[in-house]
Amino acid sequence: MLHSVVAGVDGSPQSLTAADWAAREAVLRGRPLRIVCAREALPSEAERALGPQNGYAWAEERLEQLERRLGERHPDLPVEILRESGSPVQSVLAQDAELLVLGSRGLTGVAGHLMGSVSLAVVGRSERPVVLVRAGYDPGAPEHGAVAVGFDFHHEADEPVAFAFEAAAARGAVIRAVHVWDAQRAYGWATIPQDMEVLDEYEGPARRYLADAVAPWRERYPSVGITEEVVRGSAGPGLITAGTGTDLLVVGHRVHGKGRPSPLGHVTHAVLHHAPCPVAVVPHG
Repeated sequence: MLHSVVAGVDGSPQSLTAADWAAREAVLRGRPLRIVCAREALPSEAERALGPQNGYAWAEERLEQLERRLGERHPDLPVEILRESGSPVQSVLAQDAELLVLGSRGLTGVAGHLMGSVSLAVVGRSERPVVLVRAGYDPGAPEHGAVAVGFDFHHEADEPVAFAFEAAAARGAVIRAVHVWDAQRAYGWATIPQDMEVLDEYEGPARRYLADAVAPWRERYPSVGITEEVVRGSAGPGLITAGTGTDLLVVGHRVHGKGRPSPLGHVTHAVLHHAPCPVAVVPHG
């Protein structure tokens, strides 16, 4: 049995956009799509303005519109829609899924991106990759042909990198391998050379690290093109910038045990809030 790509939907524009992204991803992966709508996931604004019964009808109408739209765009894609009652977080996490996809509440522009509480809760608890999709995603637009993934010798893990390469291979995209080098973190505030030419020499080890880290993946995925980018600065802003002009930005999330909530690291948290593209959070031990 093929595992599904699962999208959590509550009728909001952000979640419907996530469902569009999930449908496209399911086609790329050759997987069925499952849409999960939990009753508690109705937007509070709709509940207050329309009342519980009218709010339910409002969400149901959007589910029906979504089902018709997906049928027109992807006529060969198997789509299942589940209507459930209870916690939306638990409803999504309970699915037998290859990948979970959720929307996020976005502010305009790269400078602000406010995540919904359901999305953050699912990311913190999930043992499977979770993709968060911005409200501005256009399912009809051509893709950029690039997937970005960060490499960090302080927190090396194969799972996020493997996910990124598989996503790139499915799209026929290139990998943008990014290592953000922080001079303060590497050498301490008192020893940072101020001359830019000298600082460039200090960057040499970062470039060698990235080349060595990428080399095994070049052999494993010979058909996937790879560009290497060493960025000077803080990890969060560096990865956010690297995500510009990509179809997906992949980051890792260290989990602390089966079924236990795992707080997000500050870099992952920053990327989720501000990245200009869909973000995949891949758990690892």
